[in-house]
Order: sequence, then C-alpha cells, then structure tokens
Amino acid sequence: MKILIVEDEPRAAEYLRQGLSEHGYIVEVANSGTDGLHTAITGDHDLVLLDIMLPGLDGFAVLSALRTAKQTPVLMLTARGNTDDKVKGFDLGADDYLVKPFSFPELLGRVRALLKRGTQSAPETVLSCGDLQVDLLKHRVVRAGNTIDLTPKEFALLVLMMRRAGEVLSRTQIASLVWDINFESDTNVVEVAIRRLRAKIDEPFDTKLIHTVRGVGYLFEHRP
Repeated sequence: MKILIVEDEPRAAEYLRQGLSEHGYIVEVANSGTDGLHTAITGDHDLVLLDIMLPGLDGFAVLSALRTAKQTPVLMLTARGNTDDKVKGFDLGADDYLVKPFSFPELLGRVRALLKRGTQSAPETVLSCGDLQVDLLKHRVVRAGNTIDLTPKEFALLVLMMRRAGEVLSRTQIASLVWDINFESDTNVVEVAIRRLRAKIDEPFDTKLIHTVRGVGYLFEHRP
C-alpha cells in the first residue's frame, strides 16, 4: 500500500514516514499544500494523510481540489480539533479525522481500517504471482506452501515489485519509493535488498521471479 503524507513540519513528517515504513507501507512525503495536491492527483496512492495548516494551499483547499479529481481516501491529521473544523473536513470529503497529538497505534489502526474499507472499491488484500502469495493485511508471504519471513523493508520492496509486475523499475525509483531517499551512485542499499529478497523468495525455488535488466533495473515477472 502506498501512502502520501502532506505535512510541513519536518520532524512530524519523518516520524510518520519512519513509523509507517516500518510497518511495510510505501511512503511519500509532500511538504506544502501545493506539492501535496499535485502529488496526490498525479500519483497512485492508496491513502493520503493530510494536515490542515500548510504553506501554499491549506489542507481544506487541498481536499476540496482533490475531490474534484479522484476519491483517494483522506485522513485529516491536524492540531485543529474544534467541531467546526471537523465538520468542514467531513463536508469536503475527508474519510477520517485525527487530532494531534495522537498515539501511533491509534493512527495505525485508522490507516488499516481506511485501506481495508477503501472508497471506490474494495482494496486488494492479497497479491499473487505463480505460487507466491502476499497477504497485505496479515503481512504474510507464502510460496509453494512455505511461509517466508521478511523484514518490513523487504516486504515493502516485494509489494512494490508485485504491484508493478512486468515493469522495469530503476534503482532510483526503488530507492525513492521504498526508502524515500535520493539514489546516489555509491549507494548499494537497493542491490543489497534485492539480493536478500532473492535469497528468500527465489533461490529455494526453481522458477525465478526477480530478474535483472542490465543497465536499467529490476523486473518482477513469472516466466513459465
């Protein structure tokens, strides 16, 4: 699942990004209302966490404009907790409203509920490719009847590749979407993660799913 955080306070944004990433979500951050709206409209996010007090466009303006384009679930995450603000948020199309400060377990529960419920259609909860199945809600990976233990980052990487199956992903794309970092030529974090993931989901089995496209990146594909 891919989550967009629209939050201008760096420490708050990093806290959310790190916490959600550790639970296997792919996280993107926008630091202003203008950037947040553009990213939400052009991206393929499953959920938006939206602050109200933002530079550029405020959260209400972002929500209003977003709802004219798509129905991505939106959780308002703000220090403004008076009734009028809550009502305005729901009237503009917010799916949930959580007031700062909040407990992370509560936020995580609301995130799971929104992702499970969805708005336009029921979200995909199980990804399959050949004899590999990934349960997104239970964070469980099974191949050929064997349960495979993955770290949160390995799980996020696998989900990204399965969702983009048949598409070559560059190291830059992977680094940005899974680690939220700008790729540098001397950084081997992607290669290390791919190698470890292959050791768990590919090497013990005859059919390989992760393929290297030399000079370009990596491709997830079932080849009978």
